[in-house]
Amino acid sequence: MDPIEKIKTLREELNRHNHNYYVLNAPEISDKDFDMLLKELEALEKEHPEAFDPLSPTQRVGSDLTKGFDHVVHAHPMMSLSNTYSPEEVDDWFGRVAKSLGGEKFDVVGEMKFDGTSISLIYGRGRLVRAVTRGDGTQGDDVTANVKTIRSIPLQLLPGDWPDEFEIRGEILMPWKVFEKLNAERAYNEEPLFANPRNAASGTLKTQDPREVSRRRLDARFYSLISDRLPADNHLDCMEAARRWGFKVSKSMTLLHSKEEVDAFIDYWDEERRKLPVATDGLVFKVNSLRQQLNLGFTAKSPRWAVAFKFHPERACTPLRYVSFETGRMGIVTPVANLEPVLLSGTTVKRASLHNDDIIRELDIHQDDWLYVEKGGEIIPKIVGVDVSRRRTEAAPIKFVTECPECGTPLVRVEGEAAWRCPNVYGCRPQITGRIEHFCARRMMDIDGIGEETAELLFACGLVERIADIYDLTEEKLSSLDRVGEKTAKRIMDGIETSRKVPFERVVYALSISNVGETTAKRLARGVGSMERMRQMSVEELTAVPDIGPVIARCIYDYLRDPICADNIERLEAAGVQMKIEDDTLMSGNALLEGKTIVISGTFSRHSREEYKEIIEKEGGKNSGSISRKTSFVLAGENMGPAKYEKCQSLGVPLMSENEFLALIGEE
Repeated sequence: MDPIEKIKTLREELNRHNHNYYVLNAPEISDKDFDMLLKELEALEKEHPEAFDPLSPTQRVGSDLTKGFDHVVHAHPMMSLSNTYSPEEVDDWFGRVAKSLGGEKFDVVGEMKFDGTSISLIYGRGRLVRAVTRGDGTQGDDVTANVKTIRSIPLQLLPGDWPDEFEIRGEILMPWKVFEKLNAERAYNEEPLFANPRNAASGTLKTQDPREVSRRRLDARFYSLISDRLPADNHLDCMEAARRWGFKVSKSMTLLHSKEEVDAFIDYWDEERRKLPVATDGLVFKVNSLRQQLNLGFTAKSPRWAVAFKFHPERACTPLRYVSFETGRMGIVTPVANLEPVLLSGTTVKRASLHNDDIIRELDIHQDDWLYVEKGGEIIPKIVGVDVSRRRTEAAPIKFVTECPECGTPLVRVEGEAAWRCPNVYGCRPQITGRIEHFCARRMMDIDGIGEETAELLFACGLVERIADIYDLTEEKLSSLDRVGEKTAKRIMDGIETSRKVPFERVVYALSISNVGETTAKRLARGVGSMERMRQMSVEELTAVPDIGPVIARCIYDYLRDPICADNIERLEAAGVQMKIEDDTLMSGNALLEGKTIVISGTFSRHSREEYKEIIEKEGGKNSGSISRKTSFVLAGENMGPAKYEKCQSLGVPLMSENEFLALIGEE
């Protein structure tokens, strides 16, 4: 590839990853992989200065600015640190510092690099004045109201020798125990899980409701003090003073006098960090003397007097006890590795999905193998390899089951996929209870009180075998069950009553039609208008609905003609469940955006991005997250990303402003 084209490609990729990380809180690659891409781009830009761009990812710090908060300019820029990934690279940094100081003796402070979201706190006369996120390094979001709810952050300092005005910087963290509880709640409500505590803390800090922030019990650690009147002439003593004033400063901060002590610090914490109650992703080393820091100065992006050492993703090797096979709501059988418990990233890992038969074959897993498990800060553990040297000679390969582990029905292979499915849709317990739980979940019918355990109980007691049976429940029937008291019974009945008003789009999603997810259900409901019309349509007519391909159309057609499903739908309709779209959301035959693919970019003043997505769908258009030659136009708001703008220019994709778009759809 031409070097200039490679530079453009890397910039687009890094901008996308920056957006995923800082805005969506949904990173797709590891920090190390991101840094490697950034270093590759830096090297290419150095070789080709003619390609300089002031908006290149190499010229900025990733931003987490959010609409809805006031933006505040930092009095002192919040710069990033240079990253290293081996003790040798840290030793090289140590050598550069020694050379720059001309042989002058110096000490280094080693401390934990906590994996949270950066914060700057401003204090005046011992009271918290303002809390600002890192943002783009130059300015950030004012999140003072949310930070005030974090109990480990002092609002009024303890008596001491603190300056009248100062800034202290640190990390807002979500402890592992809180994180696990939060993700358990989100899993119960079928909401997307946070990838790691860092993303959970960042997302929580941007929540508009301080009460929700308080409920999530965030924590903090502080690592830097800035003032015209500091209490000491070195970093460690300044942070000890901050500890006395009431700030939570890590006890891991240690004064180190040589390369050997630095290396020993790395070795120690590479193991001990696993016992900490909060997430860490590395260590930071800083020259202790503030005078020497000043003499060493800064590069364009980072201080020369500090460096970050990143731990490799946490990996452990642990024995496989056995592989279980578990049947899900849609009949897919998933193999799960059950392991000897091992501690990874603050949590004990006992199980890890092997996903499908192809993965088992690819990894070549045998009975009693020792498996490598990685987590790297992510919540979902992953089997990444096998220690073949520990394999028993007589160990047999793991073979995928041929019958459903729940009901014994022979499995069938899903055409074009690696999955095996149990075809006993209406006689297999986990499929039945899974559909009940799915139907009642928040984003479907939102019947509070019927989760996994209650769904299992209702089925076991013979009260609910089909989802329509839910509407035959009474408080008396529910109260007679173990573990269901009067209050819970009333809550369930209230949820059932309210569910009769749930919009038709969500009803379609709640039915568990194969291959019909939330977005497809919405398009289907708005395209056909009613269940009556849907049941009359042929496969060809269903395929004509936008985004409904032949495979999905056949799944819908077969579902609606299954006698049990047909009876279920009739009973739901008789119970008062919505079976047609509301008039104001029905996709009209002359929809203004019919057949158009639209990308939304930037920020807007008249509607939120989600509202614009709703408008586009209502008018027959299709939302897309990436620009291609098939893109009809980009709805461009303020602060549109430069990479997207350049791609529009190169592909000839037109831009449409917010006002032009509103005029197009007839909104004044």
